[in-house]
Amino acid sequence: MKPYPTASTVRLTATMGACLALAACTTMPAAPAWVPGQQVTVEGQVATIDTTPWTYDGSAVVTLATPTGSVDVHLPARWNLCKAPPPDNVQALKAGDRVRATGTASEPHTLVVCEHTGHGLHRAP
Repeated sequence: MKPYPTASTVRLTATMGACLALAACTTMPAAPAWVPGQQVTVEGQVATIDTTPWTYDGSAVVTLATPTGSVDVHLPARWNLCKAPPPDNVQALKAGDRVRATGTASEPHTLVVCEHTGHGLHRAP
């Protein structure tokens, strides 16, 4: 004798199908469309922090999750060459912290905090 699906199995299958269809329709928000050289201020939550590049004179990268997409904030290793003040204790930042970054766009979703005295990476109020 062949088992017949119960009403709960049919509902579960229909619900799963609807969820999969909705998931296929959603997309990640696009990154901000910045022009290189543009001055940008953005607020978001810290997603990741990579200070490893500082060990070889590279830029640390703090990735922010913003309503318009992911933004990479580059913090140069040689702050003595920047006009901007050094950021507040980067090592104290952690995922989920709200911050505000002001800098110069270098790519569509990347900004560098260094060029002007008003640039910086600070906890958002």
